[in-house]
Amino acid sequence: MSEAREKYGDIIDREHHVSQKHPRMSRINRAAQFAPFAALTGYDDLIRESSRFTNEQTALDDAKKEQLDSRLRFLLMQQTPPKADFTYFVPDGKKAGGEYVTVTGRVIGYSQSARCITLDSGQVIFTDDIAEIESDVFNRAEW
Repeated sequence: MSEAREKYGDIIDREHHVSQKHPRMSRINRAAQFAPFAALTGYDDLIRESSRFTNEQTALDDAKKEQLDSRLRFLLMQQTPPKADFTYFVPDGKKAGGEYVTVTGRVIGYSQSARCITLDSGQVIFTDDIAEIESDVFNRAEW
């Protein structure tokens, strides 16, 4: 203790300075200055992303492929394309897998070389990703 008294003796017994311009900082704000910072920025996002679930694309059997093919051909042959619900697989951009999405629309175009259909909304769906096609026309007697 005598070493500290020797070294800082001129300031040890002085009164604590109180600023006239700046108010005293609260204990919470003062503690926040010394709180740990996020050294690993993006780590929380990475953890959140890795815990997000994706689905695997289901492989269709030959009977289901034939049903989808005949339904699509039927929709394409109509003068006025009927509305239909298309359930298809959308691959995830960040990790393996993806999700199944259902959209409703009318088929206005088909590209055999690109193996895709175009809906009246402008959306393009690859035929290999289609898992289901539903429409009221399939429930009618003419189908």
